[in-house]
Amino acid sequence: MSDVKIGVIGGSGLYKIDGLADVEEIKLTTPFGDPSDNFIVGTLEGQRVAFLPRHGRHHALSPTELNSHANIWGMKKLGVKYIIAVNACGSLREDIAPRHIVVPDQLVDRTRSRDLTFYKGGVVVHMGVADPYEPALAELVYEGVKETGAPVHLGGDFVIIEGPRFSTKAESRIFRNWGCSIIGMTSIPEAFLAREAEIAYATMAHVTDYDVWHEEEGPVSVEAVIANLNANVDIAKQAIRNIVIKLAGEPDWPSHQALSNAIISSRQRQNVPADTWEKLDLFIGKYYS
Repeated sequence: MSDVKIGVIGGSGLYKIDGLADVEEIKLTTPFGDPSDNFIVGTLEGQRVAFLPRHGRHHALSPTELNSHANIWGMKKLGVKYIIAVNACGSLREDIAPRHIVVPDQLVDRTRSRDLTFYKGGVVVHMGVADPYEPALAELVYEGVKETGAPVHLGGDFVIIEGPRFSTKAESRIFRNWGCSIIGMTSIPEAFLAREAEIAYATMAHVTDYDVWHEEEGPVSVEAVIANLNANVDIAKQAIRNIVIKLAGEPDWPSHQALSNAIISSRQRQNVPADTWEKLDLFIGKYYS
């Protein structure tokens, strides 16, 4: 499984990748519970890729129910170094229209009930997330989308709300006043956990609506979200192909050594409780003696 270097986490509307060869379906049980679904591993453009539908292949999991810890642990177990996350989002800016794509560079956390870290139970990590997305990977994602001809924006603040409800108009106006560009429900804690697992992570966010702030547009609805997602599915699949090609050289970036200066606890294996070590050895083992 160590030959799998690229992971794709599909959001609403993207439940499979076409064109995979040598496909195998892998069921993983993790120390953090079950992932959203089985991992589909196959060869795409000469590279082994692991695909996971974030909400399950039948979209049975709401944003708050997602077991992001198991999803990211599973990706790490498979050997993944790079995650391309595909998300649905609402626009908070006039110039970012439905069916546009945004590759954000920042996150704003407005969730309330999510476990944001792997590290507890005897291991303390203070992870730097000043730039929560790996900038070099975000650039590749942007270039990959641009090559499809789709309208794409590089950069922007992505505010993440708890969900599964949509925003009130007051909330939407506040997020716009803060300067946020897009709004969604699933990038947190996924992006933070990927950094804690030393996996480079970037997001391809597909705009489905104007949230509820735009007076000339109707309020966001599931019907509109699905219609716009379906219109962009082929673009997402082609962009993923383009990005996979660009990752052929297996570049090494700061995300891949993110733990080197982030572990504040004693780095002696004997000081870590056995049950904690079982969960975290996959991430921290190389730093402990």
